[in-house]
Amino acid sequence: MARPRQALLTRERIVEAASALIDAEGLDALSMRRLATELGVQGPSLYNHFATKAEIVDAVAESVVAQVDIAVFTGGDWREGLRLWAKSYHAVLTAHPNIVPVLATGPGRRPAGLAMAEAVYGALIDAGWSRARATHIGALMRYLITGSALGSFALGFAADPELYDERYPHLHRAHELAAHRDAVDEGAFELGLDLLITGLTERYDQGVRR
Repeated sequence: MARPRQALLTRERIVEAASALIDAEGLDALSMRRLATELGVQGPSLYNHFATKAEIVDAVAESVVAQVDIAVFTGGDWREGLRLWAKSYHAVLTAHPNIVPVLATGPGRRPAGLAMAEAVYGALIDAGWSRARATHIGALMRYLITGSALGSFALGFAADPELYDERYPHLHRAHELAAHRDAVDEGAFELGLDLLITGLTERYDQGVRR
């Protein structure tokens, strides 16, 4: 009886397995040996597709950014496009928080990252913002989106009511924040996005676009 054929090893399978491993255990858990074990192959076979671990991490980052909806900028108002894109990007990063430190450094040479930057920057330029101000807005949006996904504000406080004694009278309920993580973290992102777009809209309507 013939032995069952092993599933063909492809770049897509490698990236999918690496992404799942990073999601579950973080960037430090990824190694060529560990990834080969997860895929049920010998380590050297990975090098037929990727020369280094860094290339795999870059490919994972590319696959994550490719999930962000940039079609929202097609033919619509720049403010609505900016809002919908930010929410989509935030949702994707929230689903893959362990890759955020890689994405926070910028698009580098990744096609999906550059396509996203082109879509955002192009929409702002087409709306009448100067190149310099469009660059600032793009940077500001990335700070808000990636920063909000890098860590949870609510989980940053210890769940120990005795810690917040008379020395910190205004933090007497800080130990409860973790139980309301979604409301706190998502609420903060939504508020920041609203304030940012409102402020930009005021400047835009006043003709201050440089």
